[in-house]
Amino acid sequence: MSLLFSPITLRDVTARNRAWVAPMCQYSAIDGLPNDWHLVHLGSFARGGAGLVFTEATAVSPEGRITPEDTGIWNTEQQQEWSRIVDFVHGQGALAGLQLAHAGGKASTYSGFTDSRGPVADADGGWQPVAPSVDSFPGVRDDALPLDHSGIARIVAAFGDAAERGVAAGFDVLEVHAAHGYLLQAFLSPISNLRDDEYGGPFDNRVRFLLEVVQEIRGRVAAGVPLVVRVSATDWAEGGWTGDDTVRLSALLRDAGVDLIDNSSGGTALAKIPVGPGYQVPFARRVRQEAQIHSGAVGMITEAKQAEDILADGSADVILVGRQMLRDPHWPLHAASELGESLTELWPVQYRRAAR
Repeated sequence: MSLLFSPITLRDVTARNRAWVAPMCQYSAIDGLPNDWHLVHLGSFARGGAGLVFTEATAVSPEGRITPEDTGIWNTEQQQEWSRIVDFVHGQGALAGLQLAHAGGKASTYSGFTDSRGPVADADGGWQPVAPSVDSFPGVRDDALPLDHSGIARIVAAFGDAAERGVAAGFDVLEVHAAHGYLLQAFLSPISNLRDDEYGGPFDNRVRFLLEVVQEIRGRVAAGVPLVVRVSATDWAEGGWTGDDTVRLSALLRDAGVDLIDNSSGGTALAKIPVGPGYQVPFARRVRQEAQIHSGAVGMITEAKQAEDILADGSADVILVGRQMLRDPHWPLHAASELGESLTELWPVQYRRAAR
């Protein structure tokens, strides 16, 4: 069997294959509630043969949304709506993963789905963001409130509450979003974290918030629930977060009970990023080999052989596919065929007359 279509086990959970769906924002919720769009969107990937399907960035509190249209899991009604989606994903043989997120200083912005761009004012349904310090990222609100210690503690608890709701909704895997310039990564990066207390300054202080979130979640959910952290492996900017920092952090996360690092990059500062096929794979390789933790590769991975080669050369344990899944929700089925796998069971029974 190809590596891409071999199962992988994290704690008490086994994914049928290593073709996973990366989190992708849909900006289609009202009051944080997932709806029929999310059911069909995520369900199509499960039907298409993916091993695990991650939700979009799902806010742990109302002010943690990127846009007013983000999904959330800060109340029971949202939990119940997620539960029916999880049930469908499970019915297609896939695992369901929940990405827990807080947008930090990038909160209260327009989605870009309309003519409006930039920050959303309070009068238009927006809210005051929070950040490690004054946020300087272009195009966001300029009134972000630096978090005090009680504010940090509230958000840590909110991640724990959301994790409990996620498990109660039936999610198999939890992922903490600590990438792309959102709150947790804004604390990690010396570009965005200008604090001079125990949450700022040297590396050990800047990683404290994320480690507290991980410890809170691990203490609130069963030991058999896998925990993933998505990181930005580099800021791609001078004076910012680096690949060396990511390896060091990944070892700390491993020791704190994290099972896999999902390696993305960028988002803290405007930077020239050398985008190309598999451009973030080297970060996944370093984390896997140097931090000795399961690692996921993401970023312009579009071909079956490309994905198989990444696994075969030891660069990653799983492949997270984003935009290619949007283009082709049945990408895993097609990839299996291209790799010579006869996996009729991946196909829904209703579609098996079309199986190659």
